[in-house]
Amino acid sequence: MWGANHDKGTASDGDRGEGIKSPIGKKPSGDMEMMKERFSKLLLGEDMSGGGKGVSSALALSNSITNLAASVFGEQRKLEPMSPDRKARWVKEIGWLLSVTDHIVEFVPSQQNGTNMEIMVTRQRNDLHMNIPALRKLDGMLIGHLDSFGTPSEFWYVKRDAQDSEKGDDAPRNEEKWWKPTVKVPPEGLSDECRRWLQSQKESVNQVLKAAMAINAQVLSEMEIPDNYIESLPKNGRASLGDSIYKCITVDCFDPVEFFDTMDLSTEHKVLDLKDRIEASIVIWKRKMNHKDGKSSWSSVVSLEKRELFEERVETILLLLKQKFPGIPQSALDISKIQFNKDVGYAILESYSRVIESLAFNVMSMVEDVLYADNQARKASSNRRLSVDSSSPFTDNGRSPYAREDADRLSSSETPTKTLFEFMGWNAETDETDMEKDSSTGNKESYFKEDTDKSMSKPPANINTKRFSYLEKLEKLSGLRSPTARH
Repeated sequence: MWGANHDKGTASDGDRGEGIKSPIGKKPSGDMEMMKERFSKLLLGEDMSGGGKGVSSALALSNSITNLAASVFGEQRKLEPMSPDRKARWVKEIGWLLSVTDHIVEFVPSQQNGTNMEIMVTRQRNDLHMNIPALRKLDGMLIGHLDSFGTPSEFWYVKRDAQDSEKGDDAPRNEEKWWKPTVKVPPEGLSDECRRWLQSQKESVNQVLKAAMAINAQVLSEMEIPDNYIESLPKNGRASLGDSIYKCITVDCFDPVEFFDTMDLSTEHKVLDLKDRIEASIVIWKRKMNHKDGKSSWSSVVSLEKRELFEERVETILLLLKQKFPGIPQSALDISKIQFNKDVGYAILESYSRVIESLAFNVMSMVEDVLYADNQARKASSNRRLSVDSSSPFTDNGRSPYAREDADRLSSSETPTKTLFEFMGWNAETDETDMEKDSSTGNKESYFKEDTDKSMSKPPANINTKRFSYLEKLEKLSGLRSPTARH
C-alpha cells in the first residue's frame, strides 16, 4: 500500500528536485517517513514492542483520529483562527488516515463497451463513498468559521489568572469552565450588527453539529453489539430501567415531556445513567422480539405488541435525550461497540464524525459565551441608566417631575372636589326630562352642546342638591323598594 501511494503521490527520485517542498516547508521524503511511522504503529496495533499485545486495526485507527484531534484542537479555547502550523498538520495527517478508506471497496456490476454483458468492478464502499466527502465538507466549514473570527471584533478575552475586577460580571459563569479564558465585551454590549452576525454563526455551526451527530448515530447503530455487552445485561427490561422509570414508560397515556419533567437530570452523571439504562432496555427488548435470547422471562407476561410499543417509547426518549444534551459523554454501549468493533470503515466514520461533533459543540459553546457576556453587559447598562434617571431631579425633557404634582396639588386646594354631575351642572330628574323632550325632536346633539355651554358659564351647582340614583328612580316609578342592606 505504501509503495502504491508513493508511486502515485510523488515523483521518482531522479525527477524530484531538491527544492520542491511540502506546503509546511518540509521535503516530501520527510513527510513520507512520518507517514510510514504512523502506519507502522497502526499495523502493530499501537504496540511498538512487538509483543503481540496490540489492539485491532479498527480500534488503532479510531484512537489515532481521536488523539490527532485532541492534539490539534485541544488548545482551541478562543474564537480565533487556527495557527497555520496546526491547520496544516490537521489537513495533512487526517488525509493520511482517511486514505485508508480508498482501499475499502465492494464489488458492483458494470456494463462494458455498451454491451449487455456485465462484469463486476470494485468501488469504494457505499457508506464511505457518501459520508467521507460529507464529513470533510463539515470539517472545512468549521475551520472556515474559526477563520472568520480573525478580523478585529468587538469582544476580547481576559487571561485565566486575571483579577476578578478584570473578569467582571461573567466571572461566576466561568467558575464551571475554569479552563476557559473569560470573554469581555464593551460596557454597552455588542452592536446590533455584530450580535446578528454571531447569531448567524451559531445557527450555522449548529447545523454542522446536527449533521455530524446524525452520521455518528447512524454508524453506531450499524455496528454489531459485542457479546461482552450482551452478557452483562440483566434478564429483562424492567430490571434495566428500574421500577420508577418502567412505570413512567408503560403507562397508557405516555408523554415524553412529562417523562423528562419527572426525571432528575441535574448532573451529567444522572443523564448518562439514564441513557445507559434506556439503551440496555432497547437491546433487551429487540433480542426478545427476535427470539435470540433463550433466557426470556417475559414470554408469558408481556405481549409482542406491548414490547414493540415500549421499545418505540424508549427510542423516542433516547433521541430527545441526545438532542437535549448534545455534549453528553459516550454511553456504555457506544464505548463497547467502539472497543470491540472490527470494521475499519465503521471505525473511521465513527471517530471522524465524533471529533467534528466535538469541535462544533465547542465552537457553538464559545459563541454562546460571547452572547451571554453581551446580554449581561446590556442588562448592567440598562440598570445604570435606570438608576441615573431615578436619582436625577429632572426628566429627559428638562422639566422637574414634581412640577405636575405641584400643579395638581394647587388646583385641588383652590377648587372643591366635585362629582361629574356637579361639574356639568346636571340635575338628575330635570336633565332626564329634558333629554326625553330633545330626543323626541331628534336634537340630542344641540342639547349637549347648549347644556355644556351653560354649565361652563355658571358657577357649580350646590353640593347639597339632592340627587337620585338610577335604582331610586326605578323604585319611584314602579312603587317597589329594595331592602336597604342591598345598597
